[in-house]
Amino acid sequence: MPVIINAHQLSRLIDRTIGHIADEFTTVLHGIRLEADATFLYAVASDRHTVAAARYRHHGLDGTEPLARTLPASCLTSLREWTGAQPGSDPVSITLAEGRVRFSSPHSELGVAVDDSLAFLNWRGILRGVIEQTDGTGGEFPVLDTQLLSRFAAADDMVRVRVAADQQAVLIVGEDFLGAQMPARTRRDGVGAETLTTLAQVHTFWQPTLPAIEAATMTDGIPAEPRRHRYEASESIAETVQDLLKHTMRTTHELFSTDISSQAFAAYATSGVMAWSAYRYLEALHRADPKLAATVVAETAGQLDDGALGEFAWDAAKNAGHDPQKWQDQFDKQLAGRKDSNPESVQGQAATTAV
Repeated sequence: MPVIINAHQLSRLIDRTIGHIADEFTTVLHGIRLEADATFLYAVASDRHTVAAARYRHHGLDGTEPLARTLPASCLTSLREWTGAQPGSDPVSITLAEGRVRFSSPHSELGVAVDDSLAFLNWRGILRGVIEQTDGTGGEFPVLDTQLLSRFAAADDMVRVRVAADQQAVLIVGEDFLGAQMPARTRRDGVGAETLTTLAQVHTFWQPTLPAIEAATMTDGIPAEPRRHRYEASESIAETVQDLLKHTMRTTHELFSTDISSQAFAAYATSGVMAWSAYRYLEALHRADPKLAATVVAETAGQLDDGALGEFAWDAAKNAGHDPQKWQDQFDKQLAGRKDSNPESVQGQAATTAV
């Protein structure tokens, strides 16, 4: 039948759900459920207190029989190491055989022993119920176990949370991700978790600390972030995207008021093209792997603040198998040719660069 997905996305499906598997005493939930339909490959896990379902649009599903097997927890470390060793863009075919799930890439294969008859919870029905549950009328809201809540850290870099009522599961939504967490009824120390169940009770309890003063929103009540110096690069993806788009618009706008034959026109055009290209690449990387995108933005910000971009580019060129010295010789030759033909222009360019 095989289902085809690239190695990177298969790794990400595992990472987003592995924290939710149950312990070895709950056999049917002690692993990750892989299921596929005509459109998506799903990875699902649950420890009975949380449910996590991640999906990705696969590249093909041959045949009409849907894929549905539970990968035991004992194989997940090996499977994750195998997917991580494949080039991220390589296609991985997932096929079923009796008692096995086989993962095949262009370079290697991995077989995983599974129990074909092992059932799994009705995760679609559970998540559908959480989505459709109605708001409570008593004003109570659920208490959540923070250790369980932390298991959703790999779901996405940003998630939406819907709280309906006390004793009802909390819905957690990310990009191609649905999750739910059951409310806690007792604390881990055995003490009941029934205190402060309504906003009115919270208000009364905190009244001595929060007297009758004018309320403020977080936007108004928290001091604004200090303005960065113009040479400081942001480590935030949102700010980096904003800066790239603003730069693209600014430089392309400047083209209309610049002589097309001038060096400034070429500089504006090149700068705008590079900013737009960087935005598109960052957007694609963020969709594919938000955590990797955040890491790259932070590392790039550090390199930009360091300022040794020429050295970084030289090392990167050598590591990629290029000859940066040959490039430098070509640059020097071109600069010498422009200097011979128009010395004033080259002197002006050097002065501008120095400023």
